[in-house]
Amino acid sequence: MAGKSTRALGLWMCTALVVGNMIGSGVFMLPASLAPYGVNGLGGWAFTVAGAMMLALVFAALSRVVPGAGGPYVYPRAAFGEGVGFLVAWAYWVGTWVGNAAVAIGTTAYLAELVPAIKATPSGPALVTTAMIWLLTYVNWRGTRTMGAVQMVTTILKLMPLLAVGALGLYLLGSGQTDAIRAEPQPVTLDAMTATAILALWGLLGLETATVPADKVDNPARTIPLATIWGTLVTGLIYIVACMTVVMLLPREVAASSSAPFAEVVRQHWGAGAATLLALFAFISGFGALNGWILVQGEMPRVLAEDGIFPRLFARQSRHGTPGSALVITSALVSAMVLMNYSASMVKVFTFIVLISTSANLIMYLAVSLSALRLALAGRMPQGSSGRQIALLVVAALASGYALWTLYGAGAEAFLWCLALVALGIPVYALMKGRRAST
Repeated sequence: MAGKSTRALGLWMCTALVVGNMIGSGVFMLPASLAPYGVNGLGGWAFTVAGAMMLALVFAALSRVVPGAGGPYVYPRAAFGEGVGFLVAWAYWVGTWVGNAAVAIGTTAYLAELVPAIKATPSGPALVTTAMIWLLTYVNWRGTRTMGAVQMVTTILKLMPLLAVGALGLYLLGSGQTDAIRAEPQPVTLDAMTATAILALWGLLGLETATVPADKVDNPARTIPLATIWGTLVTGLIYIVACMTVVMLLPREVAASSSAPFAEVVRQHWGAGAATLLALFAFISGFGALNGWILVQGEMPRVLAEDGIFPRLFARQSRHGTPGSALVITSALVSAMVLMNYSASMVKVFTFIVLISTSANLIMYLAVSLSALRLALAGRMPQGSSGRQIALLVVAALASGYALWTLYGAGAEAFLWCLALVALGIPVYALMKGRRAST
């Protein structure tokens, strides 16, 4: 018999889930993807953090109005109906497990800095990555509190290298050591900033994760909005400083080809020992993020299955009260994604997977923002002063515009791949709806 689920996530654990899911291996590899754009990255980050804050405010408002687990599903369902809710949730689920492959690949890249033997054989990184996925699947299978404890510890540890690198950049800038800047000048263009914004958003995906396991959150009406807003703000500010420090202190060709660009910066300024220590913290960061995202990849199909629009297998719980079947099935998909791509360049694979996953998440962000607009116009959002109502409408409109802009920036190839993956959900929904009609 499945164990009874408890509300194990308080404010600190919930905030750690948001921050921990955003700060993963991705941020430690992002400078390699952003390096070709030079200073355009600063504009891209500014747009991205501002857009992410708009989205965080939308999720915070909706979490108070539409309670229940599975935020990226229940909000569009409330505004546009079950069919739209399902397709948005399907896009989010696909984006999650595809993105988890990138998180795992990036985490292994930093582990290989610590254990060079991993790269001794072509299959080494793929095997280590797969083993890590299944270890954390087991941690999540054991229960929400076990997962939350791992998330708290790893979130605290992962902040340390980002703060250290950010402090290095601020020190060099404040002391006037401009000779340390190695990045070549790049022309500032809107297209380049758009391209960097879509890549930068990868580092902030996860701002919504507190809404997914809402039925396991203590006092969700207060905890989820606070964790979402503060987690997004703190993470965004740290990212801007740390990532741009790496981009500015490394030559473009070095940053673009490195699988561990943060370690390269630390090695140049503080020596090999410090670079090894940073690689350890970067590995811990990715490990913690993967832990939190595996929770999400199991919870989302569980919510859909319990609502009758996904196969009941995904609602089957373990004896610890966790979605055991959903965790196993989705981790198998993540493992397949890793094994299919391990022979290519790690940076190229990472960048391509990032674009597909981010595009899938942007579909969800756009739908949720439009949901807030529709519910507000229908008078279903919290009533308050006219000023607050207008502010909510403006924020939801800006969040929608931001999602459209970054979706455009992802490019046609990633967007078409994303649409193909999302379209696979249509026959699943049709089949499940037909089964319900016949019973």
